[in-house]
Amino acid sequence: MSSPAVLAASTVDWGRTPYREAQRRQDEQVARRIAGEIGDTLVFTEHDPVFTVGLRRGAETNLVWNPAQLRQAGVDVMKTNRGGDITYHGPGQVVGYPIVSLVPRPDLHAYLRLLEQVMINGLGSLGLAASRRPGKTGIWLGHRKIAAIGVAVRRWIAYHGFALNVDPDLAHFGGIVPCGIGAADGSVTSMRAELGRAVDLAEVRQVLAVEFWAEWEKFLRGG
Repeated sequence: MSSPAVLAASTVDWGRTPYREAQRRQDEQVARRIAGEIGDTLVFTEHDPVFTVGLRRGAETNLVWNPAQLRQAGVDVMKTNRGGDITYHGPGQVVGYPIVSLVPRPDLHAYLRLLEQVMINGLGSLGLAASRRPGKTGIWLGHRKIAAIGVAVRRWIAYHGFALNVDPDLAHFGGIVPCGIGAADGSVTSMRAELGRAVDLAEVRQVLAVEFWAEWEKFLRGG
């Protein structure tokens, strides 16, 4: 009897998508991954301006702007089924949604460390020495947060993922307490702010894709 075919992994770019549409498309991809119709997939996208409220209790209390301020800034607010607090997505941010099976290694904590390492490695390749910060989520340059991470899992298929600030409108982060981080705890930054120059989003996506699949292979090997 022949062994079942191994489904090829792939990287796809959805372009700019409204957050609700991206949620729907993720749900479809997760269902197809559970059914074995597709292989592990890394999705890249950018979102229209939106504050997404995660599942952490009290996350909605970290919304600072009132409805009038939200309308003026053109920012939506949507609940999401990922873990974590409230965060911002918008143009100029590289959002990555790995839709991958953790069945071979059902270790969510190790998978989160993988995503962190992808960000650290990718930023290092692009000229920024980023790191984890004890007691805080995401990826940091000192006390300045440059990337957010939040995942969900359904039948050991992971989805959602990471958001790297390449050149978003940093003023929009003033509408929330991002990921519950108060002013005394740190601030939010971007690659453009740190490097002092424009950064090509396509180059960032390419670097992150290479780093993700390299770390994914290590993860599956138990490394």
